[in-house]
Amino acid sequence: MLEVDHLDAFYGPAQALFGVSLQVHPGEMVVLQGLNGAGKSTLLKSVMGLEVQTRGTIRYQPPGDPGSAGVTIQGWETHRRAQAGLGYVAEDRRLFTGLSVRENLRIAARGPAAAVAALEAQALDLFPALKSMLARPAAHMSGGEQQMLAIARTLMTGPRILLLDEPCEGIAPVLVESIRDALLALKAQGMALLVAEQNQLLASRADRLLHLVAGKVRGS
Repeated sequence: MLEVDHLDAFYGPAQALFGVSLQVHPGEMVVLQGLNGAGKSTLLKSVMGLEVQTRGTIRYQPPGDPGSAGVTIQGWETHRRAQAGLGYVAEDRRLFTGLSVRENLRIAARGPAAAVAALEAQALDLFPALKSMLARPAAHMSGGEQQMLAIARTLMTGPRILLLDEPCEGIAPVLVESIRDALLALKAQGMALLVAEQNQLLASRADRLLHLVAGKVRGS
């Protein structure tokens, strides 16, 4: 579904990734590990077309077209990648903290009201703790609750692959378990997941681990 082939990434003249290659298939969770500054966030931003200049190939296979070799998406704007089915949860969550949980969910949704309601119901089934917080401002949630909301909000866009940047960092273990279980449920439904994550509660359930060292993949 997603193929990255010999990807170099740059912030201006500074190179951050060197010849990175990987694949993520439907129903597969690939976890990226590495020290801070190794290039994990840069790789996810490269796939989404955020803040980074790239060289190499990023190929995405549209949903429902298993015979396709995929399309090259480097020239696509970020919003077009999102509309095609790539969902991104940033490390800083990027919630609208003055809005309620429900407003954060609805602001990301597209389509007719019935479809939006169905997506919301699915997201809340994955994160039932949010059901009692729908009127609560996001600013009044714990870090773990905000992370669940950030993932649920991205699910409101109907993605087919999720890119998550450190979803378990700094979160209480009980909420890490909730996030892990939700991601495993999505994986069981056929969702592809590419996750930058050091927490072993999640990493231990990966289909594959990729280690980034100074912008290069070092085994799997």
